[in-house]
Amino acid sequence: MTFASDNWSLCAPEIADALVRAFQSETGAPAHFPAPAHFPAYGDDPLSARARARFCEIFERDVTVFFVATGGAANGLALSVLTPPYGAIVCHEAAHIVLDEGGGPEFFTGGAKLITIPGADGKLTPKAIATRIDQLPNHPPHSQPVTTLCLTQATELGTVYAPEELTALCTFAKNRGMNVHMDGARFANAVASLGVSPADLTWRAGVDALSFGATKNGCPLAEAVVFFNKAQAEEFPFYQKRAGHLLSKSALISAQFDTYLADGLWLKLATQANAAARQISEGLAGIGGCKICSPTQANEVFVSFPDGVAEALLESEFIFFPWHTPGAPSCKRMHRLVTSFQTSKAEIDAFLSKANRFINEKS
Repeated sequence: MTFASDNWSLCAPEIADALVRAFQSETGAPAHFPAPAHFPAYGDDPLSARARARFCEIFERDVTVFFVATGGAANGLALSVLTPPYGAIVCHEAAHIVLDEGGGPEFFTGGAKLITIPGADGKLTPKAIATRIDQLPNHPPHSQPVTTLCLTQATELGTVYAPEELTALCTFAKNRGMNVHMDGARFANAVASLGVSPADLTWRAGVDALSFGATKNGCPLAEAVVFFNKAQAEEFPFYQKRAGHLLSKSALISAQFDTYLADGLWLKLATQANAAARQISEGLAGIGGCKICSPTQANEVFVSFPDGVAEALLESEFIFFPWHTPGAPSCKRMHRLVTSFQTSKAEIDAFLSKANRFINEKS
């Protein structure tokens, strides 16, 4: 039983069905869904147009959307448009772009600097950003101007920014001349957790560009970059092409997004994942000796077990990982458990039962 990562989850049945329908030839397509003989390449196909329209619908405005293959590419390419090579990007010290993308943002931007800032529970505040950047020298051209703020929603510690927090951060950034990018690998989980409009968590708050992830939430391969300012999107196709992310069969991704965003499927899947994480978190919190290290607001649980319990669980049938994340200094020997739309009540019950048993045995 795995709580390793939502990256390990399989394809949601609705998405798998959509891919089959879209990419079977005319002779093999189901009678109820006749497929075309060919799709125009590079996103100039009806499915891609329909998927883009879905994005405009959920964000309640006309947006510019580009499809890429990975979340790392989405982040790196978005940041390369918003940040000049001589600029600096402000982000949380635990941000994915800092710890988990192998220098990708620096590579895509051509050398922009990442300035990391601490913050409790994976979150930044205007005060923390001001304290850090006001310490930097302002000596152009010898110093790098801070040009972009990058926020993670949901955060790397499983928390979410409320609309008012985002508005305060974006207002601060704009007053300092910064663009705002949002890493939304788990954006669906944040929207489902807060129960607010996607627009309230992005452009209404002041976000310029969003890396919109779906691969962690039921799609096998679906990532997008969404621009809320069309002028900022004009050069993106050139960056995308040079990076090798102008996909010939872009309709492969579009078919996923078309179904993913229709009828609220994306939020349904995220809601299931969030609910599973809450059940685990609440269950562990009720077991003596377990400490929940960060509020469980999305689909990740960060927990510190009593000595020997995590090892006993890992030697049993469960898969999860020890985790070292800046921003959770009060927890020692922290572990991360991640849920998805596939996580079942039976898996949760079995895990909590074993955890309780092992703790009692070692007490």
